[in-house]
Amino acid sequence: MKPTNFAQLLTRFLSRYLPGQRNVSVHTIQSYRDTFALLLRFCRDRKSWHPDQVTLQHLDRRCLEEFLDWLEHDRHCGVATRNQRLAAVHAFFRYVQYEAPEQLAPSQEILGIPFKRTAHPTVGYLTPDALQALLAQPDRSTAEGRRDAALLTLLYDTGARVQELIDLMVRNVRIEAPAVVTLTGKGRKTRQVPLMTPTVRLVADYLTERRLLQPERLDHPVFYNSQRHKLTRAGVTYVLDKYVQQARSRTPVDFPPRVTPHVLRHTKAMHLVQADVNLIYIRDLLGHSHITTTEVYARADAERKRQALAQATRVTSVEESHSDWTESPDLMKWLRQICAPAP
Repeated sequence: MKPTNFAQLLTRFLSRYLPGQRNVSVHTIQSYRDTFALLLRFCRDRKSWHPDQVTLQHLDRRCLEEFLDWLEHDRHCGVATRNQRLAAVHAFFRYVQYEAPEQLAPSQEILGIPFKRTAHPTVGYLTPDALQALLAQPDRSTAEGRRDAALLTLLYDTGARVQELIDLMVRNVRIEAPAVVTLTGKGRKTRQVPLMTPTVRLVADYLTERRLLQPERLDHPVFYNSQRHKLTRAGVTYVLDKYVQQARSRTPVDFPPRVTPHVLRHTKAMHLVQADVNLIYIRDLLGHSHITTTEVYARADAERKRQALAQATRVTSVEESHSDWTESPDLMKWLRQICAPAP
């Protein structure tokens, strides 16, 4: 059977264009692949179109809007997930515009599908006391506890994304002065992050104990499981959740309702903001492309301070005005009255 125009373009998009021309990460390609797998499932279940029959002509704006509604209502995906899937669809049809110019008009209609607005979630992070309580939980008398202590400490100290930590190889860790780790983040961008002295000692002891400093093990993952495979996201989340639960049960310190590996990244950023570290440095440490992404931590810290001041200030010296403009037939007179200087 001859492949459809959609099958041909999607294959080239995922296997050639994204890795070859855009140089995007494997994880991004997998995310895009999953989007189109869901789209084909939608076409099969809702439209009765077999995957090998779907063409670009089938995938018009109306069809894709129905697909997005299906994600939200049938699969119960949140707005953020819907927007993520739409971003993959947009990326594909931007590619289609150049590869199939006859599809220019339908592609532009699809590119006009807007993203849904979503409320920005509150930045969750640990207080210094909560962080200290968490890092004290691993039992350092055991090999597993020493590994977990090094993992959690390095995750916090570097502000790494969980995938960056998972992908970390021994050659990416320099324990000699100046001690740094080289992280590879989104878009395969690398950055060097300095390590604090306590972290250096902890990581150096861990690498020495596991015999990972031998030349033949430079390309071995720093953190791995019993099968000597690098840890997964689920594995790191499991380790973190185990010690969060221990800390909650053993200490009176308050923790956020949900503590994920990314919360440790937020924690590092917030602690740097609270220490008055320049946002440019924080941006570079976290690997943000734009300073506007980093500014969310400064705004969160400002909001925290505002709430603290509001809670501490019980009495105000400013008398509240009970004047109501609806009580005055003359709006301009009311404005002059309420804005007049105090006698």
